[in-house]
Amino acid sequence: MTPSPRIAIVGAGPAGLTCARVLQRHGIRPTVFDADSAVDARDPGGTLDLHADTGQIALEDADLLDAFLGLASISRQAKTWMDEQGRVLAGFVPDESDQAAPEIDRGRLRVMLYEHLLPGTVHWGRELTAITPGGDGVWRLEFADGSGVEADLVIGADGAWSRVRPLLTDAAPEHLGVCFLDARYDDVDRAHPEIAALVGDGHLFVNDGNGRGLILQRNGDAVIRGYLAFRARLDWPARQGVDVRDRASVSAYLLREFGHWSADLRRAITEIDGSYVPRSFAGLPAPLTWDRVPGVTLIGDAAHLMGPFGGYGANLAMLDGAELARAIVAAGDTEEAITRYETEMFARSGPLAVASNNATREFFADHTPDAPHLPPDAAEEHRTYEARAAEYRRRRAASNLS
Repeated sequence: MTPSPRIAIVGAGPAGLTCARVLQRHGIRPTVFDADSAVDARDPGGTLDLHADTGQIALEDADLLDAFLGLASISRQAKTWMDEQGRVLAGFVPDESDQAAPEIDRGRLRVMLYEHLLPGTVHWGRELTAITPGGDGVWRLEFADGSGVEADLVIGADGAWSRVRPLLTDAAPEHLGVCFLDARYDDVDRAHPEIAALVGDGHLFVNDGNGRGLILQRNGDAVIRGYLAFRARLDWPARQGVDVRDRASVSAYLLREFGHWSADLRRAITEIDGSYVPRSFAGLPAPLTWDRVPGVTLIGDAAHLMGPFGGYGANLAMLDGAELARAIVAAGDTEEAITRYETEMFARSGPLAVASNNATREFFADHTPDAPHLPPDAAEEHRTYEARAAEYRRRRAASNLS
């Protein structure tokens, strides 16, 4: 019997953990390495929706769909779109039975995936510093703590700034022209009732038609999180004389930038809890492909980092992980499996990455009052997710019968 390959997954985010879970369900035991000291060692960010045709398919493969639905929220799929004066442009309220894209806090999703792995699968506190060929198709991984391992297959699930990606391509994330400040509001229904009312049960999107936007999300535990976003270069704080460590300095800048917005929306921009955290939107060149390199591949943001509009990032990441695991199980030969996986992943992710990056730029483009940026039809999007999920299952069933 051919021994199972030694599989090292670099990164314990949704992609890496999903891949590990599906592999374990088929008797293959990978090892996952992550720089974090524990599953809950850092702020994981806000909420995300898992689509019926991608993230939920992956959870089915992981036998975790019911566990997810037990944690997820149907009502948080609701969406409201406004202009900068608080005028409602569109809205969407999901039906109680709508499971096309339920919302879940990122931290809860990560913990759920982690807790369904075999003990000892994830090695925390392992920051990858180098990866080199060791001969005979083996890769040598070295970590900041001085430890090292060898692997027959390395799966880069290590996100935007992947250390595995350079083995396959010189492509690097590019700034999409938009920066934002990560913000949160705690105990929101009691401490920030006006903001809670604006956001409602789900999401609020505001666009002023001149490169500024506000995106807020209802999370669990009475928290709202979001982005205060604007077109800018990465060095905007220095260019604007803003000290991002000084809340008053940041708040003064925001009041200048968003001063023409309504009083209620300005309140949401300045009355946050904690500090503003500066970030930016970035994407890999799209569509991105590479030539095969034996014994190494990428999943998730490491393979196709894209803008946030469309919500494809985590969904594609989890589907990548599940599809790669299934390919490894079905093929029995890792090179055949990787070739099959990458071919299908390129075809799946390329068009979505192009569309997502374009949608990000379009949201923050200039628009005239008589031709505002209008949102997509959320109800139609949900019908599309369901239809694609049904088609995906039909193709898979036909493939298994052939």
